[in-house]
Amino acid sequence: MAFPVDASAEPARRRRLPVLPFERLGFAGSVAAVVLFLIVAMAIFAPLLAPYDPIEMNPAQRLKAASDLHWMGTDAYGRDLFSRVIYGARISLIVGIGAAAISVAVGLPLGLLAGFFRPLDAVLMRIMDGLMAIPSILLAIAVVSLAGASLWTVLVAITLPEIPRVVRLVRSVVLGAREEPYVEAAIAVGSSLPKIMWRHLMPNTLGPLIVQATYVCASAILTEAILSFLGAGVGTETPSWGNIMSEGRVYFQLLPLLIFWPGLFLSACILAINLLGDTARDLLDPRLKQRGAGR
Repeated sequence: MAFPVDASAEPARRRRLPVLPFERLGFAGSVAAVVLFLIVAMAIFAPLLAPYDPIEMNPAQRLKAASDLHWMGTDAYGRDLFSRVIYGARISLIVGIGAAAISVAVGLPLGLLAGFFRPLDAVLMRIMDGLMAIPSILLAIAVVSLAGASLWTVLVAITLPEIPRVVRLVRSVVLGAREEPYVEAAIAVGSSLPKIMWRHLMPNTLGPLIVQATYVCASAILTEAILSFLGAGVGTETPSWGNIMSEGRVYFQLLPLLIFWPGLFLSACILAINLLGDTARDLLDPRLKQRGAGR
């Protein structure tokens, strides 16, 4: 015999609200995501946001302070600084995202092979150690000097020193994963090498690779700014944050904002990417959360 159930007698069940993305990121990660989103949107919609042509010279308006016509002032050639800063975000993001994508695309298969095949490991790691022994700035300057200053040359020059770091990271993960029982079982049953790599080893590297890619992106943006500041980056006719600061350092005492504004955007972009990398690391590695909660 079925008895009616009194709904009031049942314990109240609290429905868990879905976790929003910003709640998972935390305060610092949320602020970083908003800042990076604004910078990316600024780069994408630069033609709509920039009030002037970033390379158009107007000597009659040179070294003007901030005003209603020029929100950030003008540089030594009369070019609108606000327009140049907006377009400069494009160069930085192209270099940063491109360096992260290329380094992961090249370093992932090399790291998988080095971690799985011991004889190949010795050869690849010595090559990677040789590349890492050269300071990244000096290697980038040497490549740009040999091939000429252009966006793609700078991208290649910045990416080369980052590949060994990705290879070593993937290799370390694979060395630990290949000793796991499920990998040994896959080898024992005769699974093909591509299947073992794709289904059993590569998924273990995705978390660390995502975090490493954010650091590579931030490092590449900073390196590009350094190269442009030293005159070894993209051409001076191309607006980039490093070029703007390089041209403005001569007039720093007269108009400090020539360096302040591009430096501010550069710092905000790098800081936002690094904070997102730290947040991704915490989300992808639960052990860090437990360790932090136990303190």
